[in-house]
Amino acid sequence: MRKAMLAMGLLTLGSTALAKTPDATRVAALAKEAMASTGARGLAVAVIDDGKVASVQAFGERNAKGEPLTVDTIMYGASLTKAVFAYTLMQLAGEGKVSLDRPIGEYFAKPLPEYGNLDAYGNWADLAGDERWRQITPRILLTHSSGFRNFSWDEPDQKLRINFAPGSRYSYSGEGIILLQFALEQGLRLRLGHEMQRRVFNRFGMSNTSMMWRPDFARNLADGWKADGTVEPHDERSKVRAAGSMDTSIADLAKFAAGFMRGDGLKPSSRAEMLKPQLPITTRSQFPVMQPELAPSERWEGLAAGLGVISFSGPQGRGFFKGGHNDSTANIWACVERGRRCVVLLANDVRAETAFPALVDGILGDTGLPWHWEYGTQAAKRN
Repeated sequence: MRKAMLAMGLLTLGSTALAKTPDATRVAALAKEAMASTGARGLAVAVIDDGKVASVQAFGERNAKGEPLTVDTIMYGASLTKAVFAYTLMQLAGEGKVSLDRPIGEYFAKPLPEYGNLDAYGNWADLAGDERWRQITPRILLTHSSGFRNFSWDEPDQKLRINFAPGSRYSYSGEGIILLQFALEQGLRLRLGHEMQRRVFNRFGMSNTSMMWRPDFARNLADGWKADGTVEPHDERSKVRAAGSMDTSIADLAKFAAGFMRGDGLKPSSRAEMLKPQLPITTRSQFPVMQPELAPSERWEGLAAGLGVISFSGPQGRGFFKGGHNDSTANIWACVERGRRCVVLLANDVRAETAFPALVDGILGDTGLPWHWEYGTQAAKRN
């Protein structure tokens, strides 16, 4: 594993065999070393230990003016949104409002392709003539096994299609998450932004988090730095997108991560179902999507899709993680169940991402998280 990381240029920082969670001073030293090594301009770090927030810190700058990044700075959540959405969905499932294995077509008043191509959702009309959409369930969508590419614009003709039998294998798809959002909003008449505000953000006191842009965010907002060092302004998202529209802060995500590790807001059975290895992962890396499947002997042992997260097994037992990325954002939420411990990293500079493996393991110890699968092949469009 270490040879693979070195071959792909991932950096090594400090010790990865710490017996206990380091204090805030040590975490700060690791974060600053990561920034110095990568040239990243901004990085925020939260550490969770025994289901409690152990430390929350922010380093560097939030914009080209040099204004400081703080723990309350509004940052782009990217695909960490998907994990928070999955938490919301598991609340609904625990209440009997959603069945994970109910075919998605049963949520709608008419066949899915008849809804047409909707700018706010997806190109459902493209599925006409392929009845396999009827086999898709919420569980299939949360395990990224719908058969969709990440988004329809990734297809050569930019038309949405099902590329393999739904439920048969993992291939990351934001399009699938949007279909699940459409089922909730069209079929159950729920407003996802309202539900997430009520069920998650209000519950955990996440006052600087929203699924849509809020004008008050402008007071302390992070822009981002791309790989070439140019600045990308923060996108003011005007639509709720379960696949990745959440704005948040490191202080807020620390509250959510701690609450999740305590089991707050979910039935124990719902939380266990979310983290259970649902579907073995069979590709060498997460991106690009639609990779050939590896022979069983070459696959990552213990690596599987959970519901909205990735489950893995390592030296400390079971763990899970979820990443988030765009041209100027790099995020990860990584946890081990033993000790109810997590690290949350939000970077408004994509260059910080190469230091994430050593930074997370420097804080949590050797987790066994499959970093080469997560970062083995970088992709321009992952959210």
